[in-house]
Amino acid sequence: MMHDQDKDDSSLDPDDWQHFRATAHQVLDACVDRLCAARDLPWQPVPAAQVAAYGLEGAGRGEAAMAGRMVAEIMPYATGNTHPSFFGWVHGTGLASGLLSEMVAATMNANCGGRDHGLIYVERAVIDWTRRVMGFPETASGVLVTGTSQATVIALAAARTWALRQVRDDGLGGARLTAYAGNGSHNAITKAMELLGLGNRALRLVRQTATGMDMAALRAMIAADRAAGLQPFAVIGTAGSVDLGRFDDLTALADLAEAEQLWLHVDGAYGAWTRLAAPPWHGLTDGIGRAHSLACDFHKWMYVPYDCGLVLIRDEAWHRAAFAARPAYLESQAAGLAGGEPWFCDYGTDLSRGGRALKVWAAIEAYGADRLGAAITRNCQLAAGMSAAIAADPKMRLMAPVVSCICVFTANGTLPAAAQSALNRKIAQELQLAGTAVFSTTSLNGITVLRAAITNHRTRSVDIINAIAAVARLRDG
Repeated sequence: MMHDQDKDDSSLDPDDWQHFRATAHQVLDACVDRLCAARDLPWQPVPAAQVAAYGLEGAGRGEAAMAGRMVAEIMPYATGNTHPSFFGWVHGTGLASGLLSEMVAATMNANCGGRDHGLIYVERAVIDWTRRVMGFPETASGVLVTGTSQATVIALAAARTWALRQVRDDGLGGARLTAYAGNGSHNAITKAMELLGLGNRALRLVRQTATGMDMAALRAMIAADRAAGLQPFAVIGTAGSVDLGRFDDLTALADLAEAEQLWLHVDGAYGAWTRLAAPPWHGLTDGIGRAHSLACDFHKWMYVPYDCGLVLIRDEAWHRAAFAARPAYLESQAAGLAGGEPWFCDYGTDLSRGGRALKVWAAIEAYGADRLGAAITRNCQLAAGMSAAIAADPKMRLMAPVVSCICVFTANGTLPAAAQSALNRKIAQELQLAGTAVFSTTSLNGITVLRAAITNHRTRSVDIINAIAAVARLRDG
């Protein structure tokens, strides 16, 4: 018989599991209701009073009260990227499958740094599926990460190890490595160079043409650096630039990397997934399977919930050489929970890792490559439709060709540059505040322009038509 003094009051489990079950069902219903009503729920600003109310005093109120506040006070104020007229930046839009997979992953609460358990094998299955989609060999390895920013650090760390061999022991040792990327490449590459101790000045930005990096200029830069006693080690191709949506010629870059004995890394944050699209968009990433490494995001153009990126490394040996470290307290065993080799902690920076792979596995299992690819293809078709609507307007001007899913334009190209910039900023802000549509802005040729990234599986033609009409109304109003 258990005495009162033996009762464990320190447990944080619910006192009444049936009451908790009812609360959980209420939260689930609210989440499903929100997904069902995504079209009616655009971004809205968080009221100042609500921001203040988020403050924590540390007094526990119980699961039911907490759940009620989450649903009523937090869930309404999302980024808005679930809405079909959200075209800002390059945001993923979430899937119903993700709601279910995230519940299961949270319940399992597995540490996916290693050991022998189900989610380790799920992650391996996701990596292997992606490896095959991208055309990487069976020798490739990979690891799921927060996103392409982290994946880029891991990829270039492997490239640095490949170039210097003993860098983990000796550091750079006076080596002066240089890397090359198009001048429209993502800032994550610059950050990776800084974090790896190479410095942002060691990243050479190559002039870009409409078809990607200027190959003659790239070759000249490599030759000049070698003549100056520097050590070129990597060229970084872009599959879908963040601003204008351009794609480098990855086959040409692979040929150059082979001839120059350089590591070829591809930033395919969103654009790598054109491998699932129909022609002509499928061909934008021809040659991607020849890269030494690839960074891409499942939470962008594969629509899974945030956060989930992937780095693939062509040669597992160099991937492992850059990161593997197994102190005594992480010794593996032939059997039992300490089995399950190889461990993912040997392929990146994290030992404690959540079960990101399950939401990717769930998406592929639920919808299949064909349906996911069809959604990507449809996004490209809608971007082409937006381009046509802009061309049909007498004042709007398309500022760059639409290659896949990104459309960059100005609302009134007949105005002076400064007036165009002011107008485009005003339109972007007013459409967001009204809940009509979300465009982001960028700068091109000295003009602040409107930018749409159509990576939303919920978007339809009517959303494109209405958004462009709203831009015209604000311009002319």
